[in-house]
Amino acid sequence: MGMRHWPLYDLKVATPRLELRLPQPEELDALAELAAEGVHDPEVMPFIVPWTDAPPEERARAVMQYHWRRLAEWTPQDWTLPLTVFLDGRVVGTQDLAARDFAVVREVSTGSWLGRSFQRRGIGTEMRAGALHLAFAGLGAESARSAAMSDNAASLEVSRRLGYRRDGAERIAVRGRPVREQRLLMERADWLRHRTGGIEVTGLGPGPALFGLDEGGGTVSAEAGGAPPEGFRV
Repeated sequence: MGMRHWPLYDLKVATPRLELRLPQPEELDALAELAAEGVHDPEVMPFIVPWTDAPPEERARAVMQYHWRRLAEWTPQDWTLPLTVFLDGRVVGTQDLAARDFAVVREVSTGSWLGRSFQRRGIGTEMRAGALHLAFAGLGAESARSAAMSDNAASLEVSRRLGYRRDGAERIAVRGRPVREQRLLMERADWLRHRTGGIEVTGLGPGPALFGLDEGGGTVSAEAGGAPPEGFRV
């Protein structure tokens, strides 16, 4: 039985190899342990907020607190869906999908990380493709944004493969040093040209109201209910 008052626990995105969904407590703990083991070479910092610089135990707790905070602060007007990524039932990383005023602007952003032992296997591309399918085919997004440090070749390659276009850059401070962040944009037409097959979204039920959507794709209040938009299989 699903959670009546928080139906997002029924939401699942299945790709050819992966499953993306909200984790159970013990699975979240496994994700935290994965972060404690390391996410990247400590000589580089791929994140704007250098949370991976913390000691392993602090890093693990931060992962759990981040997940709970995203759910606790959720509103239909400002939300982040922190999906855990599973490969053959094993936790391998996390894939976020986020938006503000989504029912109005129809734009999402993504963020993710993978445990080091699961990198360079095409998993990052596949899990982002799953999130984009949820956004465009399920929620009716019109655009998606991402960003990466200009020296993060792996992340930039994922975006290139999926059909993102460069959308300017800016200088930001990371670890007290200036770095160049590359912005990336995908419009619906880009996604349609590059979309990945074999992806299915299931189990949303009344969940679209939590994203600010009603049955017809319009705006609903934070308290209102609604049916899933076309594109979801429930």
